[in-house]
Amino acid sequence: MTYPNRNTLWAETFVDELAAEGVDAVCLAPGSRSTPLTVAFAEHDDIEVFSHLDERSAAFFALGRAKRTGKPTPIVCTSGTAAANFHPAVIEADRARVPMLVCTADRPPELRDSGANQTVDQEKLYGDAVRWYTDVAEPEATGRKLRYLRTTVARALGSATGTPPGPVHLNFPFRKPLEPVEVEGDVPDSFEADNPIAAEGRDGPFVTVSQGVPELDSDALSRLVDAVRHAERGLLVAGPADGPTPERSALAALADATGFPVLADPLSGHRFGHDGAIVGGYDSYLVPDVTEAWPDPDVVIRLGASPTSKTLRRYLERTESRQFVVDPAGGWREATFTATDLLVADPTRLARRLADELEPQSANETWTARFERAESAHWSLVADSAEHFEGNLLAAVAKLVPDPTTLFVSNSMPIRDLDRFARPRSADVTVLGNRGASGIDGIISSALGAGSATDDPLVLVTGDLAYYHDMNGLLALERCGVDATIVEINNDGGGIFHMLPIESFDPPFTDQFRTPHGLDYSATGDLYGLDFERVETLPAFRDAFSNSLDSSGTNVVEVRTTAETSHRIRETLQDRLVAELSA
Repeated sequence: MTYPNRNTLWAETFVDELAAEGVDAVCLAPGSRSTPLTVAFAEHDDIEVFSHLDERSAAFFALGRAKRTGKPTPIVCTSGTAAANFHPAVIEADRARVPMLVCTADRPPELRDSGANQTVDQEKLYGDAVRWYTDVAEPEATGRKLRYLRTTVARALGSATGTPPGPVHLNFPFRKPLEPVEVEGDVPDSFEADNPIAAEGRDGPFVTVSQGVPELDSDALSRLVDAVRHAERGLLVAGPADGPTPERSALAALADATGFPVLADPLSGHRFGHDGAIVGGYDSYLVPDVTEAWPDPDVVIRLGASPTSKTLRRYLERTESRQFVVDPAGGWREATFTATDLLVADPTRLARRLADELEPQSANETWTARFERAESAHWSLVADSAEHFEGNLLAAVAKLVPDPTTLFVSNSMPIRDLDRFARPRSADVTVLGNRGASGIDGIISSALGAGSATDDPLVLVTGDLAYYHDMNGLLALERCGVDATIVEINNDGGGIFHMLPIESFDPPFTDQFRTPHGLDYSATGDLYGLDFERVETLPAFRDAFSNSLDSSGTNVVEVRTTAETSHRIRETLQDRLVAELSA
């Protein structure tokens, strides 16, 4: 094969090596300086191209896809502010430990800091949010340079998928011509013959990166076994993770071996998909008025990230228990600072080793009965509640989504309502959300990215502000071939602030915090080619949601609610539960 110029050679080698490493998709945003990379990706038969007009949406789409697949979908943009628009998704990928490969095109060195148009300082643009940054060498048709480029791919992907996974930033300087036009002498005719390995690569990846898993030594494991074996009351807490952490079979084995109740965050991968008993209503009853009469747990084993539920976090903070936090990267993800032990170990391997070391023991019936009674009372109240409020909408979604489903849930109140009102069930429901930095930006794009990676039905639950914030992301429905059922809960502004003391100060509460907007989103149906339906009662929502699940294409079901009313109903339900459990 002959190459018209060194930029073409450089970009095609880079893309070819990515494909050899198993990369099968890319998100491209249009631009001039990134032309060599864009053309190389577009012409590669083994890589699916998702074209986005908006860099922020492209980055969040790639983030959502990586959450569902566990491997990075590269994102490519031109120079200037385009790269800055990747930044919110890079931050989320860092905090949530999602693999990401960011490829920004840049001006050559002599044009940087020169006053040239569209030139910004892109070196280390994302600071310490990336696992690795490099200013890629300028294109050159030499064997050593091409071997360097292929090795750079291996390093980048290895860093992005390592422990912990996260974003990697490669900054590519390109000189004109950027298009695949002939430049005489740029790539010698004998280049391939003289440098066969550099030009063609190897059979498979140029460099194979093998990831190991951290595990405890025998003494540390023995101390853990001893603590668990002598505990009369224990808890297993499964926090947020993009895949079940530990694997479902490993957690089931550990629960059987210890007899400990399993408190499963909706984002843990364990609230759904288990046949055994899972505790899911803790957000409503682990409050002082209930638990002050309970003995503290002796041992708590915490897996995954910090729980979504503030109620659960505060309960663990109040207890006088030995708390083991398991983190394979040795990171600190426990903001209440109550953990007594940090276990740097792979959660799945540790759960299986611990289960193997323990003789199966029967549960402490008095201890587990407390949770069983509380769970029964909570779910009975939820089932008997017929009010039209946001919690019941999330309860209906969790109950009605088919098996299997990919369910993406927005931040602020939707994920909190899912935590409190989504009853555990054995259906294989993959629940995802952006809880790394917990922003409302890019929610639609993240969900559609996740949906692009699976044949499962895709359901997105979002608030009206998050819907507004990422309406650009709806372009991906047609451009990227993704269908979804989108539940848009419209309470005309932010409901989360009703949970804070600022609610009692009005002004400025209404205008500066709840921020009513009065927008009519029905026009998005025509604008983005989707079906839009508005409902205002709980029965109407259940019917519309069920019909949407059975229909093709994308449907937005907008549900009108009142944030203050929903908050008051949450409080009333909790007060009734506390009164019952305290009796």
